[in-house]
Amino acid sequence: MNKRLPTFIALFALASFPASAVIPDPLPKAPEPVDGILRLQIFLDGQLFGPGQLDGRPGEFTIKALKRYQRSRGLPETELESHTLDLASVSQNYTTYTIRDEDLKFVGDLPSRPSAQSKKKYLPYDSPLEFLTERFHSSPQLIEFINRPIKMSALKPGDVVKVPNVQPFMIEDLTQIAKLPEIPAYQSRVIKIDTREKMLDLYEGEKLLASVPITPGSGHLGTPPGTWRIVDIAQMPTFRWDKSVLEYGVRSNDYYELPVGPNNPVGIMWIGLNRPGIGIHGTNQPQTIGRSASHGCMRTANWDIVRLSKMITRGMVVIIVGPAAAPRPVYANSKTESQAPPVVSPEPKRRFKWFWQK
Repeated sequence: MNKRLPTFIALFALASFPASAVIPDPLPKAPEPVDGILRLQIFLDGQLFGPGQLDGRPGEFTIKALKRYQRSRGLPETELESHTLDLASVSQNYTTYTIRDEDLKFVGDLPSRPSAQSKKKYLPYDSPLEFLTERFHSSPQLIEFINRPIKMSALKPGDVVKVPNVQPFMIEDLTQIAKLPEIPAYQSRVIKIDTREKMLDLYEGEKLLASVPITPGSGHLGTPPGTWRIVDIAQMPTFRWDKSVLEYGVRSNDYYELPVGPNNPVGIMWIGLNRPGIGIHGTNQPQTIGRSASHGCMRTANWDIVRLSKMITRGMVVIIVGPAAAPRPVYANSKTESQAPPVVSPEPKRRFKWFWQK
């Protein structure tokens, strides 16, 4: 009987972690996470089938990530509550992290206006909470909930916080690189983007290697459908903020050069295409991925794009499908009709939240 005891314990341990994500009915009040869903999100995130920000809640991108992962492994596509994935690699949902002195070097004052941002040497996280949410791919609501009653605004070196058990995003490991080296072995890979699905899929032949949610452009700033190529990949890029480019696609002489940092409008990575001004890039607002519109480009979370950048190379094909950009507004005058002129409007007042602002 003693010989069979370890087997019994192992079976009990497996039984205590069901593969399917049991969704309570009704759901607990937000933002309380559902353990089974959070475990699935952690698993999918680790496979680079991004569910978006980890929050332990059922949602569009968790379902899309699950079905794409199942498709990549030749499994039947299911809903959250009926999947049969082996999640044994996620031994626990949470781990702990100790705030370090060096972490706070990446946290500081972050002006909201581009004119003020351009005067800084670095665009840091605006709080320890923002640092933690990006490091552990999480929604701020989840981090705050699981650490009650700790005040995230009062964190200091030596404080221990509870975080999801994911591979951390290491901002300190990133240096400014104008062009990442070309990897010939990846030339045959293809990125496919469906702007209606708001998903980026990486293929090698027929095999789906990775998938992450994106925010594409829309309206007259819609992401252009077509077949393109990657012409450059830059790490920790600067950004030329030009209102005229963002709204009308035309350069003006009134612009600001914004420095590197996690709160740069294009995040920590720029993947430029052979369509001027269009690329795939990171973001300073991961909570808006898939839930807002960009100015023509495709943005994704910094923790996703830094991992994706290690799987792609210059020269790769990027296929974008979806609706073409809507015609630009036309203004009539006494002599002719023309598109809206590329006039740079004043900076927005603080009460408005544009995509580059916190």
